[in-house]
Amino acid sequence: MDLFSYAFEEQQSGKMKPLAARLRPRSVDEVLGQSHILAPGKLLRRAIEADQVSSLIFYGPPGTGKTTLAKVISRTTKSHFSELNAVTAGVADIRRIVEEAKERQVMSNQRTTLFIDEIHRFNKAQQDALLPYVEEGTIILIGATTENPFFEVNAALLSRSQIFPLHPLSETELRQVVERALTDEEQGLGELHVKLEPEAEQHLIRYAEGDARRLLNALELAVMTTPPGPDGTITVTLDVAVESIQRRAVRYDKSGDNHYDTISAFIKSIRGSDPDAALYWLARMIDAGEDPRFIARRLVISASEDIGNADPQAITVAISCQQALELVGMPEGRIPLGQATTYLATAPKSNAAYQGINEALSQIQADGHKPVPLHLRDRSYKGAARLGHGEGYKYPHDFPGGYVPQQYLPDGVSHTFYRPKPIGYEREIMARQEARKRSRT
Repeated sequence: MDLFSYAFEEQQSGKMKPLAARLRPRSVDEVLGQSHILAPGKLLRRAIEADQVSSLIFYGPPGTGKTTLAKVISRTTKSHFSELNAVTAGVADIRRIVEEAKERQVMSNQRTTLFIDEIHRFNKAQQDALLPYVEEGTIILIGATTENPFFEVNAALLSRSQIFPLHPLSETELRQVVERALTDEEQGLGELHVKLEPEAEQHLIRYAEGDARRLLNALELAVMTTPPGPDGTITVTLDVAVESIQRRAVRYDKSGDNHYDTISAFIKSIRGSDPDAALYWLARMIDAGEDPRFIARRLVISASEDIGNADPQAITVAISCQQALELVGMPEGRIPLGQATTYLATAPKSNAAYQGINEALSQIQADGHKPVPLHLRDRSYKGAARLGHGEGYKYPHDFPGGYVPQQYLPDGVSHTFYRPKPIGYEREIMARQEARKRSRT
């Protein structure tokens, strides 16, 4: 390292660094949140304290402590610690670190831990380049990603790593972050005499959405752009807080877990007859830019799967919504989407038709395709009548009530597939079916 590099490092280690970097925890005890993996006795904490960390992948939203945990491990491990960022690194960088790790292992019997930030940015070839060295123990891999690793990281690499999800920080934990920032005179803002008004603090915490780094960046901006008063106190008001933490960009990967989790919550809210929750998840998807046609298709499915004949109008409403969406487009399309969502959420529920088709398919897959009974076969084509097709068929409209008992299932099949429930319109269907059953006996 030359003189200029040394001076730069010294500068960066002081207050030239952003507040979030200066306040980064240096030990496990200083880490806020993530008690599900870091509480005393938990596997990850024991591994860090015993310096027995194996390959890991930290997965969670920004600002939850993925890089922090890697830095904590770097301070506690006796192995050599190397870092790469997958945005700028490539296979050549991996090979260089691997060669250095092999040499270090031979010369001083020291392990090498490689931290790769944003590991999901590596393509398949780059991830494959890591695999043999992780497998043979040349390097211990610590990967950090904001994306679901089961979507973005090779299965072979996942199978050789322990995956630890990190959660957004709670409001209580974020308040602790603020308190630490305002009282720490060495690395924080303690020497500046900052007064953070309660409404301003609440606003910053609320709109940080569990992201400690976002909170600290906004707090630092608010403090550094506010002139001190006559007594030297920097007062951060609600107006200043609002300006300092503007609306964040929405994280919503349309092919990842955000997509699947949100649509799952939406459909389950409809199924659970909660229109308010259903509208909330609908709004989340619209706000995030989800394809409205995808939402409409799921409404059509839900109308049959979760409501069915308890309210036969539900499928009509859902299809009308889909057609209206194609006609008017967005943003007006949110209106029929909202109407269909609330109709389905408040409709009576029955999955009898859904269960019925599934059971019928299972029966066919188990028993194969049974022959169609002769009296049900078509006798209109040439030679069919001579073969006895349609012979003995009873035309229901020739009988009172348009119903006559006769065999409709193949020989050897007697299963009841459709079992209507005493809910909504299916109550009438159930009564009609029971009456017809009695007439057969």
